Amino acid sequence: MPADPSAHGSGETPLRRAADASRGASPTPKARSSGTSAVEVRRSSRRRRTVSAYREGDRTVVLIPARMSEAEEQRWVTVMLDKLAAQESKRMLGDRELAERAGRLSEQFLGGRARPASVRWVTNQNTRWGSCTPAEGSIRLSHRLQGMPEYVIDYVLLHELAHLLVPGHGPEFWRLLESYPRTERARGYLEGVVAADRLPHLPAARRE
Repeated sequence: MPADPSAHGSGETPLRRAADASRGASPTPKARSSGTSAVEVRRSSRRRRTVSAYREGDRTVVLIPARMSEAEEQRWVTVMLDKLAAQESKRMLGDRELAERAGRLSEQFLGGRARPASVRWVTNQNTRWGSCTPAEGSIRLSHRLQGMPEYVIDYVLLHELAHLLVPGHGPEFWRLLESYPRTERARGYLEGVVAADRLPHLPAARRE
């Protein structure tokens, strides 16, 4: 992550946050939506190099230097939302939580039609993000996804859930994913990881 400004996660102390809010912070914080919750951007003249973010109820507060341009603000809001989401997904998602998440995603985006028999993390998938065996109803996600933003994990889960209904990658398959609003953003994130680190290709179902 770039050194200027340097980004910090949700570990900033409440005292530091309170100081930013009460001394030198923008009197009119900017609110926006991240697609899942409200985002409030607070500018502070006391901040020179740091960007930080934390959850506050159903909002995400992003603290940035007052001198930052609109373009820099937009970029850092995206970076910090991804960082917070990655921290939360790393803490929360074990195999059981992953299976529960797959069930909720199936209900929300696939009408509950995709019903996997098992969903689990695996450590032996280094050339793909996820795989499924439709005959067994099993879905496996690469451990490399752990710590990535939740919307990325959700996309890979949905991709494999859709393969339980449609085996190939034809038009019918992609229509199933149209209702997920972060498909393109998630694919872009994974493409960036692939380009930067030569990690697995975008998710594709393995036929076993």
